[in-house]
Amino acid sequence: MKIGLYTISFAGVWYDGPALPLGDIFKRAKSMGFDGVEIGARRPHASPMDLDENAREKIRKQAADAGLEIPAVAGYNNFASPILEQRENELLMVREQIKLARDLGAPVLRLFAAWRGITLRDGHGTYDITRQYWQHGYPDVTGAERWRWVTDCLRETADFAGDMGVTLALQNHEPVIRDHLDMLQFIREVDSPALKACLDCPLLTQQDGEYVTNAVRVTGDLQVHSHYGGEFEEQNGEVVQRQIRFARRSLINYPAFIKALKEIGYQGYLCYEFCHPCLGENHELLGVEEVAEQVALAQRYMRNLVG
Repeated sequence: MKIGLYTISFAGVWYDGPALPLGDIFKRAKSMGFDGVEIGARRPHASPMDLDENAREKIRKQAADAGLEIPAVAGYNNFASPILEQRENELLMVREQIKLARDLGAPVLRLFAAWRGITLRDGHGTYDITRQYWQHGYPDVTGAERWRWVTDCLRETADFAGDMGVTLALQNHEPVIRDHLDMLQFIREVDSPALKACLDCPLLTQQDGEYVTNAVRVTGDLQVHSHYGGEFEEQNGEVVQRQIRFARRSLINYPAFIKALKEIGYQGYLCYEFCHPCLGENHELLGVEEVAEQVALAQRYMRNLVG
């Protein structure tokens, strides 16, 4: 297994400060010991509409010069809208993200069934508003309708990805997807060799060892990509997980997850993402260097687990 860094961590959304340029992220990732960088296919880093052929070649060269792979491009899509034109717009963007992955030499494009998105308040990211939009918008839409729209879009997208030589990795991320079994059901229904799985441990609905292990085993060789998150600290020379400030959630069972990945022979990437507000003890938003410290600790933590 290889350890990667996902550029969302330095996108200027979750901390107080601007986004870091891709070149700076590559340098930091290499100095911290990461094997590769997963690139978010949106502004400020790599929206397909901002990158011509020369810009894409520059990104490839920057990564190669740093001795890094680009294991994946991260897409952002919502295939569950009841509005036809919105779904067509999403399909068009995903097509462009697939082309971007191909041009950057990334074998994988991460996809959602549906992504609520984020909004910015005073330049800083929040999930709160789009979560309310999702809960209260389109109250007459049924779950079965959303499922069908997502399936149809995934099927069309997988056909295009297969032609481009890119593998789609469907993440077990809500909404629409409730758990990893929904993710696997979508993959079964689409039935395309170009659609695989991105099973992420933090998104599993339970963190007991048996549940985590079974989720990895039933995903099996469909698993082509994965992420990890959380916060970390050093205790007596060892990096351990710590509770995220003001987040009421249990620690993630990464030991069981990694052990199970080893058992199924997974050889892909685990990419770290810092994707929540970086808060201090008094709810103050901290700066980029606090995130950088977390990124470095996350690399050490996962490298120790992977071995």
